[in-house]
Amino acid sequence: MIHEIEISEALSLGLPIVDVRSPGEFKRGHIPDAVNIPLFSDEERAEVGTAYKQESREKALELGLNFVEPKLQSFIQKSEQSAPDRRVCVHCWRGGMRSESFAKHLHENDFMDVFRIKGGYKAYRRHVQSSFEESLNLNILGGYTGSGKTHILLEMKRNGEQVIDLEGMANHKGSAFGGIGQDEQPSTEHFENILFHEIRNSDPSRPIWVEDESINIGSVQIPQPFYRQMQDSLLYFLEIPKEERIKHLVEEYAGCKNERLADSIRRISKRLGGLRKKNALENLDQENYQQVASIALEYYDKLYAKGMNKRKDREVVIIKLSGTDHAANAKKIEQISGAYV
Repeated sequence: MIHEIEISEALSLGLPIVDVRSPGEFKRGHIPDAVNIPLFSDEERAEVGTAYKQESREKALELGLNFVEPKLQSFIQKSEQSAPDRRVCVHCWRGGMRSESFAKHLHENDFMDVFRIKGGYKAYRRHVQSSFEESLNLNILGGYTGSGKTHILLEMKRNGEQVIDLEGMANHKGSAFGGIGQDEQPSTEHFENILFHEIRNSDPSRPIWVEDESINIGSVQIPQPFYRQMQDSLLYFLEIPKEERIKHLVEEYAGCKNERLADSIRRISKRLGGLRKKNALENLDQENYQQVASIALEYYDKLYAKGMNKRKDREVVIIKLSGTDHAANAKKIEQISGAYV
C-alpha cells in the first residue's frame, strides 16, 4: 500500500528512507542515513529538463521513461537491500513524479508499505530550518587555540555527556589551519541537515556541549538561530599556559606537509604582519615548529581576547588548567559544570 505522509511522521517512523533524486542533488544535501537510488543520473536529469523546457512535457516524459526502463529491476534490488522487510519511505525534490513513479513501482513489486513524503526533500529542508528556532539547553566550551577543546569534548562524550562536534561535522577545525588533513567539507545545506539530525537525537532535558566557534567553520556556516543561542549560552572558557598549548599544536600539526602549513600562514599574513609572517615561514623551513606555533598564537590569542571583550554581558566560567591532558581536563570541566546545573 502507498501512504502519503508528512515529513515529521516520516522521520518518526524509523524506516529506511530512499532518496530518488540525482547524485548531484543528493551530494548537495540529503536526509542523514537516507539511501540514494536515483531515477536519473545528473546528465539524464539535465536532458529531461531541457526537453521539458525546449520541447514539451510529453517529450520529457518519453525521454525519462527511456532512461528509467533499463533500471527498473535494479531499483527493486537496491530497495530490498535497504529495506529487507519491504517497508520504506520514498521522496524526491518536491514530492512529484519521480517519487510517485518510484513508489508505484515498489508497490507493484510486493513492497508491503511504501510511504511517500509529501513535499519531498523541500519539505524536509523547511522542517530543518524551522527547528533551529526551538530553544536548546547548550553549554559552550571555549578557550585559546591549542587548548584541545575538540579532544576534550570527545572525552566528555565518552563519559556520557551530550556533545555535538561542529568541527567534526564540518570537516574543519575552524582556523586558517583547520582544513589541513581533513576530508572535503559538506555544503552548508547538508551541514544543517547533520546538525538537525544530531539535535533531534539528543535528550532535551540534558545540556548539549558544543565548541565555541565563529559563525563560519571553513566554508560552512552555522545556522543563524543556532549561533545566536550559542552566543547567549553559558561559556566555559579554558585558560591553559601558552607553552602547553604550543606543545599540543606541534603534536597536532608537525606531521603535516610544510607546503600546507605555509599556505595557512600566508592566509593570515595580513593579520600577522610582514615581519611575523617572514619569521613564521623561515622557522617552518627550518622545521622549528614550536616557534611557528608561538608566532601563530600571537595572532590567535589576541583574536580570542578581542572576542571575549565583546561578551561583557555574557556569563563566562573561567577554568584554569595546567596542561592538555584531555581526559583529566574533561573530568574537571564536568565537575565544575555540575555546579551550574
